[in-house]
Amino acid sequence: MSAVPALVFDCDGVLADTERYGHLPAFNRTFEEFGLPVRWTDEEYARKVKVGGGKERMKTLLTPEFLARAGLPSDQAALDAEVARWHRRKTEIYTGIIAGGSIPPRPGVRRLAEEAHAAGWPLAVASTSAEPSVRSVLELAAGPELTPHFSVFAGDVVPSKKPAPDIYEYAVTRLGVDPLEVLVVEDSHNGLLAAVGAGLTCVVTTSAYTGEEDFTGAALVVGSLGDTGPDATVTHVLNDPFGADPRPYVRLADLSFLLTAARGPGPDRPG
Repeated sequence: MSAVPALVFDCDGVLADTERYGHLPAFNRTFEEFGLPVRWTDEEYARKVKVGGGKERMKTLLTPEFLARAGLPSDQAALDAEVARWHRRKTEIYTGIIAGGSIPPRPGVRRLAEEAHAAGWPLAVASTSAEPSVRSVLELAAGPELTPHFSVFAGDVVPSKKPAPDIYEYAVTRLGVDPLEVLVVEDSHNGLLAAVGAGLTCVVTTSAYTGEEDFTGAALVVGSLGDTGPDATVTHVLNDPFGADPRPYVRLADLSFLLTAARGPGPDRPG
């Protein structure tokens, strides 16, 4: 097992703010194409994002009343096949939106990943989204030169989606790293629960739908990772229980500090 630290990113909300401007319109276009009597508003989708996985979000629609209005079968196997068909099309629409370049990557992701790669840290993305969706966002955020250096763990490779720790436990095993040397970047309460449940140190960078969630147990909570250059973004620190003080932006040295600090007495872990 490697003692070298590893940096693992969630995808949606961390690499780019994809939920509001990518997934939501892709779901609604899919519903329209299939003639389904539903269109999620921004307010409704803010609740749906708390359900891990796209197929799982679609399945929340399947009440007896919805099945009747949509003329759908009640047989579970037939319904599962239908949801899988919707989800495949939704993934196609979503990857098209990402490829269109209208959703910018979040500040600091590429900078931190480049710094970690140069220092020899393994890089990975661990997400409950479909793998083609994740790879399209990773290419956008990391760029073509850095993307091949990422391991991607996504979709249905584990039986239970976040907040279950399965995807992170799977990532740690596949990477062959010590859980105490893994730094996860998440944006949601469910993602934090998954990371901490796997025994990993987690930094949270809040996103469009997650700013008001409970991040008790995170090693650091920021509005963004921050960035340099002509479009410099200063990190707004929301909670810093270990005193990392990442100014003006989160650097690899800050993540190294947090890995060390998290091994000792620290903030209460979420239950």
